Amino acid sequence: MDYFLTEEQREIRDLTRRIAEQKILPIRAECDETGEFPWEIVKILGQSDLMGVYIPEEYGGMGGGVMEMVIVTEELSRICGGVALAFAATGLGAFPILLYGTEAQKRKYLPDIASGKKLAAFGLTEAESGSDAASIKSTAVKEGDYYVLNGTKQWITNGGEAEIYTSVLMTDRKRGARGATAFIIEKGTPGFSFGKKENKMGIRASATRELVFEDCRVPKENVLGKEGLGFQVAMKTFDRTRPGVAAQAVGIAQGALEEALRYAHQREQFGKKISSFQGIQFMLADMATKVEAARALIHHAARLIDSGARSFSKISAMAKLFASDVAMEVTTDAVQIFGGYGYMKEYPVEKMMRDAKITQIYEGTNQIQRSVIALELIKGLTRREH
Repeated sequence: MDYFLTEEQREIRDLTRRIAEQKILPIRAECDETGEFPWEIVKILGQSDLMGVYIPEEYGGMGGGVMEMVIVTEELSRICGGVALAFAATGLGAFPILLYGTEAQKRKYLPDIASGKKLAAFGLTEAESGSDAASIKSTAVKEGDYYVLNGTKQWITNGGEAEIYTSVLMTDRKRGARGATAFIIEKGTPGFSFGKKENKMGIRASATRELVFEDCRVPKENVLGKEGLGFQVAMKTFDRTRPGVAAQAVGIAQGALEEALRYAHQREQFGKKISSFQGIQFMLADMATKVEAARALIHHAARLIDSGARSFSKISAMAKLFASDVAMEVTTDAVQIFGGYGYMKEYPVEKMMRDAKITQIYEGTNQIQRSVIALELIKGLTRREH
């Protein structure tokens, strides 16, 4: 896909790749084992200006878009999908401000995100509100110049580590989805705390915690958009960030493919390298083809979004759906090529397989992505017939 990238985008990719290989690779296994959050990597990404690739220059960023975000996410994820989330989940938390923030909100929060000084996170999911995002129970009640927040958010990536949280709570339950409002909440606000750090199957270098609001008072200036727009803020954000999840998936898959290819060319059985066996060759060929196809779809989605197109929900959902399914297939096949060694923690492919699974689940399960795609197809047919 090189020939579709600008010179600046290739430089961003190459810089990210160097950081990933030189700084993340040596600590990858340890971070996975201990679950330690990669603050040292965040610092390096900030100093390299990579944390702000998708943030406009007037707010301290590089002025890129979703395309630049997916390039960085893929290269980080190629080495470690968990470490990559410090960057990618900050994008998820920052996009509501980019899309709906006032000028004052953007100037207050985006420069610190762009510099890597502060991370961001996004809170929508609750214990009883996952795929059914409109059924959130947490509330925000207006009292004078403040909103009083109560409730919890579950499984929040960067939870506890981030300083800036964009979160959606109910301000008028009677209005259903139209009664939800998005807020910016700062770490350290009285009444805002965190649950325990979750012990996860994969992406273990990433922090996942519950957000807890107990009579948390947030000034009305921290409303994103306006009251009642919360669900729209979330959905419009996901349209732009799902290619980022897809890029994480492709990065993990690319890393697994490279490991499997190297191993197949070294491992000998029956007096031959296993890469000479047609069964292995066909597996590698299918893995490489699917990775390349997924990357092409992601880049198409990113370019469509950055072009200012009016509608891209369908292609964004397709990219997330296809890439994450490919990631699970490719990492599973990589473990198979390694055989018994692939099942051992001394080799990285079992970690990649564990990391890949979450890409089929968060920011909308792949069943939800199929629903989004189907509804967009049906809406398109209805528009053409009328």
